[in-house]
Amino acid sequence: MPKSLPYHDFLMARLKSPSYVAVYLETHFELDEGEEPDEALLRLALSNVAEALGQPKMTPEEYELYLKKLDELLSQQGSDTIYNLGTWLNALGLKLTVAVCNDTEDNTANAEIPAQLSV
Repeated sequence: MPKSLPYHDFLMARLKSPSYVAVYLETHFELDEGEEPDEALLRLALSNVAEALGQPKMTPEEYELYLKKLDELLSQQGSDTIYNLGTWLNALGLKLTVAVCNDTEDNTANAEIPAQLSV
């Protein structure tokens, strides 16, 4: 009988694809109205991406420093966090694109795509 791949191995193989990374991270960043982000879940998703895309390109020391930078990044507040996350993802070859809706009447029209992750 064929054996299935362990989930982590399967996930790491899938996260080698930039388009899969975009969908994977988008599902972690999308929040329902009034929902607060789960820092532990975001950290897990981002560290999985770093493991799949960054670890093969980095020394073990560089990889550990990169994960420490993620911890610092997630402890920040405000727009600096978004900018720093974009920089952090850029080092992995990814680009973070954020769309902001300023018109409160148009929020429902733009609510479907509040942020995009481009690769």
